[in-house]
Amino acid sequence: MAISTQKLTFEEYLAYNDGTDTRYELVDGELVPMSLGTGKHGAIIRFLVQQFEDAVARSGQAWVPLPALVGVRSPRGRSWDTSRIPDVTVLALDQWEAMSEREAIINLNEPPPILVVEVVSTSTKTDDYRSKRAEYGLLDIPEYWIVDPLEAKITICVLEHQFYDSTEFRGDDLIQSPTFPNLNLTVAQILAGKG
Repeated sequence: MAISTQKLTFEEYLAYNDGTDTRYELVDGELVPMSLGTGKHGAIIRFLVQQFEDAVARSGQAWVPLPALVGVRSPRGRSWDTSRIPDVTVLALDQWEAMSEREAIINLNEPPPILVVEVVSTSTKTDDYRSKRAEYGLLDIPEYWIVDPLEAKITICVLEHQFYDSTEFRGDDLIQSPTFPNLNLTVAQILAGKG
């Protein structure tokens, strides 16, 4: 649900302050408040960040997984700006460190994140499966996870020529991630938010 009828530019969005702690995404120039989510939503995010941190440490990659701390500026094919804040973003460590003195947003001219995750809630379901999937594909994000506790499944989308090929996993299926091939996690573990 957008909160204003006045469209904002990306620069106005970055400077926006309504005096509250509410976090917003910018979608076609409109502010969209980000709800806090359920405890289960938060547990899934926390668990995935921990699992990705362990996988990154084992791989020796200079990557960092972050929980809803980085915005991703997105093309929408319209005249107004969009900036999403994925539930989990995995990006190069040097890219994260370069944001220390500026807004933590990956701009269109910067390398895309390595992987993003959205945890579906009732209010975000359509965006997570449709809008964000299209936007993240256009941004060349190699891997996009849609973790859906409502339907008890995880969809892993792997980029192929700016289009995602997707595979659904359920129950005791082991997740198959090209980015993290040695995760050894089931859907049930992820949806429970614990190993």
